[in-house]
Amino acid sequence: MLPKSARLTTPSDFSRATKSGFRSSNELFVGYLFLQSSKNSDGAKVGLIIGKSVGGSVQRHSLSRKLRHLMAPEISKFPNGSLLVIRALSGAGKSSKTEIESELSKVLKDLNRKAEKLTAKQTTL
Repeated sequence: MLPKSARLTTPSDFSRATKSGFRSSNELFVGYLFLQSSKNSDGAKVGLIIGKSVGGSVQRHSLSRKLRHLMAPEISKFPNGSLLVIRALSGAGKSSKTEIESELSKVLKDLNRKAEKLTAKQTTL
């Protein structure tokens, strides 16, 4: 399970990640990653956006539990201080667990690749 210290909770962090960060999407998810220079050792933080278009309350909460469980081992792959937001699209509520895992993995790999490219570029400057 994703620890509370690794969760985004403030609206300002959500808006910073969704408006100023990198973006990657597929048919089930949109991922946003905002990299900030962190002088402290805070790890990356994750937030979920699961709207009513995904389904009823039971479907939304079930999906959020699955996503938090899938994100727990992945969060350590992102740079310290980064803000990651995953937005579920309407098809995610009716998808199987394997589809959710593979599509989320694709989004996270793309975001991680973009983050590595930027950090490599910054270290060479």
